[in-house]
Amino acid sequence: MSTLRETLEDLASALRERPDDLLLEIGAGGELLVARLRVFVACLLMLLPALNWLAGGSLDESLAGLAGAVGVLLLSVAWLRLALRSRRLDWLPMFSSCFDVTLVSGVLALLGLWGSPVATLNSTVVWSCYLLAIFATAMRHDLRVTLVAGLLALLQSALLWLWVVATADEPLVSAEYGSVSTSTQLQRLMLLAVATLVAAVIVFRAQRLTQWSSTDGLTGLPNRSFLNSQVPTKVESARREGRTLSLALVDLDNFRHINAELGHLAGDRALRHAVAVIRRELGREEPMIRVGGEEFVLLLPLPVGAAWERMEVLRRKLEAAPFMPEPDVEPRRLTLSAGLACCPQDANDLSGLMKRADERLRAAKAAGRNRVVARDGE
Repeated sequence: MSTLRETLEDLASALRERPDDLLLEIGAGGELLVARLRVFVACLLMLLPALNWLAGGSLDESLAGLAGAVGVLLLSVAWLRLALRSRRLDWLPMFSSCFDVTLVSGVLALLGLWGSPVATLNSTVVWSCYLLAIFATAMRHDLRVTLVAGLLALLQSALLWLWVVATADEPLVSAEYGSVSTSTQLQRLMLLAVATLVAAVIVFRAQRLTQWSSTDGLTGLPNRSFLNSQVPTKVESARREGRTLSLALVDLDNFRHINAELGHLAGDRALRHAVAVIRRELGREEPMIRVGGEEFVLLLPLPVGAAWERMEVLRRKLEAAPFMPEPDVEPRRLTLSAGLACCPQDANDLSGLMKRADERLRAAKAAGRNRVVARDGE
């Protein structure tokens, strides 16, 4: 069980990390859900001006409310269209979260301009939407988004308080909303701070659970769960957008001999050594996935010829970096064999790419290992 201090330290450390592809993909789904919910709420807001007019409110006030509701609906539809795009927009969760918070502040400000200034500070229903906006960020699975939204709500709420107090020319008392008190406003700011912290911890824990479920414990690489859940989306996106994507199925040659001769602990160290050598050469857009034992998948956003050259560089790098089991033990040379398959030339889905890559990996091993095969008959 981690202590509160350890959780907060881990939370601070997570702020410096960029969410990985799996978290960003989950966050994109959450952003789409929030966008749809925002449109639904905006449609409900369209009813409020009519209700206000039927309840005896002025026509000018109702028309102004209708104009505001239409503006919110149009903006909400625009956010939804952006969330529906096939290419993920990394900036969208941050901007839309700030939009939600600012929308609440805007409604509170309009309440003060159209009616009593006390409504800006004491409208519990509208103010509570700050909390909804903060907790909705949990669906984005990005700790930074949650904290920025919470801090923005704190800042805007405090500025509204200062604005109302500075511009008031009469006592801040209303028969409908009561009186404005410093203690109540401070309590609300404290509640926003607590809600932000709670939401941040929820997001942090969700991030860690997601990462643990999709990460190989020995090497720190994405595991087969990641392969099955995320790679099909990447392949489909490449096919739809006309981009070339190569998949390499990689196997460390004769790795079982290291386990047999030096033991499984040394075998684990050798595996981590091989992964470290290869990962040093890979970019962020070239994920390496452990699919079992000493077998890996690499995704390369390259045509098959360039992907073969890339894999040749990795093969030579690994061959030139022998594994040192112990200071007094002879270094062991590690090599790899790999089979390549390319989308769309070889297949248009993960299953087809894995099948063709596996056939070429077998061909590489049959030809003597320590080589990369990119085409049939090589």
